[in-house]
Order: sequence, then C-alpha cells, then structure tokens
Amino acid sequence: MTENVWSYQPTAGHLAGTDLTGYKVEATDGSIGKVDKHSDEVGDAYLVVDTGVWIFGKEVLLPASTVIRIDPEERQIFVANTKEQVKNAPEFHRDKHLGDAGYREELGTYYGTGAPFGGRPA
Repeated sequence: MTENVWSYQPTAGHLAGTDLTGYKVEATDGSIGKVDKHSDEVGDAYLVVDTGVWIFGKEVLLPASTVIRIDPEERQIFVANTKEQVKNAPEFHRDKHLGDAGYREELGTYYGTGAPFGGRPA
C-alpha cells in the first residue's frame, strides 16, 4: 500500500490521462462493477464504481491506492480488496461526498489502516 491512499501504486500500470470510464472492476473475489467516473489528480486520485445490481445500484468511491493492476487491453481494473470490504466501506453519495474533506478522511482511514489490503479485516 502506498503512503498516500489517494495515489496510484507505481506497479498498478496506471498512465495519467487514460480514460478509465467503463472499465470493469474486479475485487479479489469477483466483479464489483464498472468505473463511472475517475480522477487522476495528483494526491486526489480515485474511482467511482457503479456496482449495478451487486449492492442494489449503489456507487462506491475507491481511493487510487486500492488499484493493484490495470489491464487496458481487457479494460479491467483489479483492486486489492474483497467484495465485502468494498461493500462495508463508508457509504458514498456522489452529490454529498465528492468534495467533502471529512468523507475523504474517513474513507482514507478505512482503506489505509494497514489491515490486510488496506481495508478493515473481513
């Protein structure tokens, strides 16, 4: 895990400026949805993932440090968390949380606590 949860890991294969919208997102134990929005901003990079029917159409915000590998040919992103860890993350509401520093801090703590793969123990 990188020191900053809002930055991509150097080994993830992320290329700045790449449009990740529509990429499938895979947790360690299965698919969690598709990228609906993302940010490449240095120190504030993240993915907004539309979970579809998996958790009833909710969106989740994943800090960039959760990304372990990007496969541009298959348009897939692999994250270092289980579906359960993603599901149990602080709830995300796009209108309320995208610019909310307090929410970012809460999410950063959740994914950056040093537990296995950065999330709370399952």
